[in-house]
Amino acid sequence: METAALIVVLVIVLALFFDFTNGFHDTANAMATPIATGALKPKVAVMLAASLNLVGAFLSTEVSKTISHGIIREDQITPIDFLPIIFAGLIGAIVWNMLTWLLGLPSSSSHALFGGLIGATLVGASAQAIDFGMVLSKVVLPALIAPFTAGVIAFLATRLAYAITRRYDNKPDGRDGFRWGQIFTSSLVALAHGTNDAQKTMGVITLALIMVGWQDASHADPQTWVIFACAFTIALGTYMGGWRIIRTLGKGLTDVKPAQGFSAETSTAATILASSALGFALSTTQVASGSVIGSGLGRRGSTVRWGTVGRIAVGWVLTLPASAAVGALAALLVVWFGPWGILIDAVLAVIVIVGLFLRSRRDQVDAGNAMSEVADSGHAVKVPRKAPPTRRQRAIAREEARLKAEAEACAKAERKQQKAREKQQAKADARRVADDRRGAERSGSEHGSEGKGSQR
Repeated sequence: METAALIVVLVIVLALFFDFTNGFHDTANAMATPIATGALKPKVAVMLAASLNLVGAFLSTEVSKTISHGIIREDQITPIDFLPIIFAGLIGAIVWNMLTWLLGLPSSSSHALFGGLIGATLVGASAQAIDFGMVLSKVVLPALIAPFTAGVIAFLATRLAYAITRRYDNKPDGRDGFRWGQIFTSSLVALAHGTNDAQKTMGVITLALIMVGWQDASHADPQTWVIFACAFTIALGTYMGGWRIIRTLGKGLTDVKPAQGFSAETSTAATILASSALGFALSTTQVASGSVIGSGLGRRGSTVRWGTVGRIAVGWVLTLPASAAVGALAALLVVWFGPWGILIDAVLAVIVIVGLFLRSRRDQVDAGNAMSEVADSGHAVKVPRKAPPTRRQRAIAREEARLKAEAEACAKAERKQQKAREKQQAKADARRVADDRRGAERSGSEHGSEGKGSQR
């Protein structure tokens, strides 16, 4: 029992560290856009996100129940066998989070956790210990549906935002005001992140407490101290910033207009909050990316670079199996070496984490230089400086061109008529001059004849 208690303590510490990495890994989902558009200063943004993550963690526990009483059939595994599995699964999730953070890749912390737990369970127990139906309904299907749903909502919201603010009289449309609206919408995303992601760690700790007998299995809700610990840990991780991933997403989003950012963040927050209420453990990274792509499609003239989107999607697909492989390897060491395997896992995890952290110091990214470079994965949406005209604008332009052509035709006809009149007048004047000249000649000849007659 003492060994089990020690493992539970290790699991809690490791789970809270995962919660910390989850916080700084997903800060970009809420705050990259307002930082990039200048709506919020970098440190103000992460402080706001941390505060709202803290609040959001207390709003719901449905996702926690999915983790603690859903994916793993704990009744088929003895506590002494299952606690090391949880430990190994957390190692898989943390290693993947740290690696993708170092690379600046916006991967899913949620799928890293699920992958680590599934891989460790497959090796440490059996496939029968995993409820694949629950994995499919609560994890896989939401991962496929949620980004698409968020993208559709963002597409419609962007269309509506531009339709409402569009002007045809060349006066300012006021769309820069959406930059200030981003403060509210990004705050909603941070709040939603707290309601969804913090609960995953609560579920892991609750599962460990149930397995060791420190919590009644009939009560799926996490204990109060677990909620507080997870809430403050994810808030602290969020405050640390995760500047590498903010640089990846935020710098690429500077080409996205404030109206698009506002629509994308609104869609992200709505999707995550609704899913949290239903107990779906979503990836905020996937939802946020789907919203950005949808907002890009919603703005006329935007071009979605599907090749880059495909590379990001490949990263999403690799997260689950990669973290599962690390979790399985950690569980294999436990199977081979027993309690010593747990110690080996802990030592190896510390070495890897410290090594990745020291490697990150070589090219440190912080609030001062997070927006100084452009990462490839931030180029999912390309927005031209001037969008093509709308159908109504084209109709107005055609009408203006028609009226201009008619006016030019009328002016041309008037000029032609004027020239004709001037030509006729010139001919009349010429005839009159000629008649006057002939009259003068006749008059002169008559006077000459009369003079000769008088001389006779």
